[in-house]
Amino acid sequence: MLFPEPREIAALNVDLTEIEPVERRVDTLLRAETGEGTYLLVVESQGKVDERKRGSWPYYLSYLFEKYRCEPVLIVITQSSSTAHWASRPIRLGFPGWESLTVRPLVLGPDNVPVIADERQAEKDVPLAVLSAMTHGRGPQAPAILESLAAALRTIDPDSAAVFVQFVDSCLTAPQAKQMWRDLMTAIQYFWRHPLAEQVREEGREQGLEQGRLEAKAEMVLHVLEWRGVPVPDAVRERVSTCTDLDQLEVWAQRAVHATDAEELFAEK
Repeated sequence: MLFPEPREIAALNVDLTEIEPVERRVDTLLRAETGEGTYLLVVESQGKVDERKRGSWPYYLSYLFEKYRCEPVLIVITQSSSTAHWASRPIRLGFPGWESLTVRPLVLGPDNVPVIADERQAEKDVPLAVLSAMTHGRGPQAPAILESLAAALRTIDPDSAAVFVQFVDSCLTAPQAKQMWRDLMTAIQYFWRHPLAEQVREEGREQGLEQGRLEAKAEMVLHVLEWRGVPVPDAVRERVSTCTDLDQLEVWAQRAVHATDAEELFAEK
């Protein structure tokens, strides 16, 4: 089988702890405590083919094993099918047929991770929903995927959720998706304890935390509509931008994910 089964990976009973990256920086480095032992998860977000990684990835693994004496596992996450196929090729160093080192990346991409864009489905399997956001976090389905995951993260313990927040943020390559994800996270309490939120906190101190949240949520509503190709009339933009009710903006944000006309934000149930 070319790619691993993501449900098996997501179902592993692991305790994740983020640790400092190596000198030649990897995107994310996690210590995973499992029933079979301790592993280091070397997570690389790969947007395109980069042949230099076939030299740096073996270095990462060898360096980490020497430093921590834990088995390292290279996980490559991509939103591109062609990049996934490239990354899945084993890296063999040495004589043909007598390699001194063989590296087999564990690749997760759009071909072997399902789309989870339903809130209830995301709550049933949060780790798999995280993988879905990381591999399908662009295109027309991205708003629904990220909204569903944001809701599901509220159902798990804050420390695990904070790790997942950073995990997803590091893998989102589309600027609109990354901004939407950070907008969604401003309303979740544990996010404010994570270093990723420092920039948002600074903006909040300058403008007032509550005002910053209102503006961020209003911008998210408009970003989602524009991203999905829904025209936004000036009257709709004005009403959303001047709203001072955070709960109302949350309702509009949820409707923006599915609306086909901007006026549907204000429809009475």
